[in-house]
Amino acid sequence: MSAELDRGGIAGHPRGLTTLFLTEFWERFSYYGMRAILILFMVASPESGGLGFGTERAASIYGLYTGSVYLATIPGGFIADRLLGLRRAVLLGGILIALGHYTLALHGVQTLFFAGLILIVLGTGLLKANISSIVGQLYGPDDERRDAGFSIFYMGINLGAFISPFLCGYLGQRVGWHWGFGAAGVGMTLGLVQYLLGSRRLGSAGLLPEAPKDPAKLWLLVGVSVLLIGTALILTGQYRDHLIFGSAVVLFAWLLVKGGESLLEKKRIAAIVLLFVFATLFWAGFEQAGSSLTLFADRLTENRLFGWEFPSSWYQSVEPLFVITLAPVFAWMWMRLGRRAPSSPAKFAIALLLLSASFFLIALASTVFAQQQVKVSPWWLIGVYFLHGLGELSLSPVGLSTVTKLSPVRILGFLMGVWFLSNSLGNFTAGSVAGFFDRLPLPQLFGAVGLVSLAATIVLALLVKPIRGLMSGVH
Repeated sequence: MSAELDRGGIAGHPRGLTTLFLTEFWERFSYYGMRAILILFMVASPESGGLGFGTERAASIYGLYTGSVYLATIPGGFIADRLLGLRRAVLLGGILIALGHYTLALHGVQTLFFAGLILIVLGTGLLKANISSIVGQLYGPDDERRDAGFSIFYMGINLGAFISPFLCGYLGQRVGWHWGFGAAGVGMTLGLVQYLLGSRRLGSAGLLPEAPKDPAKLWLLVGVSVLLIGTALILTGQYRDHLIFGSAVVLFAWLLVKGGESLLEKKRIAAIVLLFVFATLFWAGFEQAGSSLTLFADRLTENRLFGWEFPSSWYQSVEPLFVITLAPVFAWMWMRLGRRAPSSPAKFAIALLLLSASFFLIALASTVFAQQQVKVSPWWLIGVYFLHGLGELSLSPVGLSTVTKLSPVRILGFLMGVWFLSNSLGNFTAGSVAGFFDRLPLPQLFGAVGLVSLAATIVLALLVKPIRGLMSGVH
């Protein structure tokens, strides 16, 4: 049965979407469950089982870790394209992620903590971009279900992100930090079991089309890539940042010159590059959720419901709940509008505008706290995460779908990894911004993020038509 005729899965989509939906659900369960308590664990006192780090150091490590997770998708995509195939890369990645969470769950020295983070980084590098590429391969090149399919797939991501803070957050903050990390490992293990049992639904999607011609040289290139990434992670401060952002510039210069074999391919790659820049700015603000906004929830927000004090990590479930609720609406809306729907760059501009509004809102909440010195209502953060959810649905699944349509097939996994570099650079930037939480007045800090996002919205709005031209017919 061809991919275009396969309607045996969720809502008339290919059957393989169900397997990938559930795999990503459990992977995101593990990732967001751990992320909900990560910075809180680092700043907690050793007497309470935490690491006792200062806010600036914890925010830096948080940004370094979350940025590295997405940075690793570049060699992960390369390994899948040239050595393992997408499907086996996802399996190996899931195994490494589970081992990483179990390592974090061990009561031991800081070395085990950092070893666990490294294992999760390597595993997510193999899994994250490649599973999205497999989703794209379930559909034919002109299949109008593709955008809606990615929205459904994205709902699986957020379903895992919604549930996990309740369990991992409660266990971490109320029972013991390492119980929360262990629960994340169990979640990834369940995802692996489901992936293996449901792999027959995928058909030929994700299989390596041909054997690697010279695996020794390919593994050498992989080793060099990992070495460069490792060097970037070891360096600190401005040297690391300069290396990471400088490498991104070199990478995109190379892609623009050598990535496309025809003028059409070169133009479409240029469109990906421009969208990448604005996606990076979006994630730099959005990823404050796990750092500065988590600290805001823990220290400045009244976390009580009907007289019961709930863990501050539970706020990490609010934004995914909005995404779960609204993802079907967005999927229906895009299909209903068809060719009349806003173009991909226009959707990106909408996302940045919503992000800007959210940070002006939290800046106002910070002003209220500064004036009254009383913890603010949870509704401020709920409003912020509502706007984040609308923005995420306008940008992230759209970006994934657009890259699968614009990328040359021979380098799809690699370019999907490059696309996730926008998450990486955004997370690196987010960690640096969150490091000012104790150093700047919060209205000033959050207001600055809102202003930068608003400026990016205006610039992108002016570039919508030129970017559509570069997309050469891809809507």
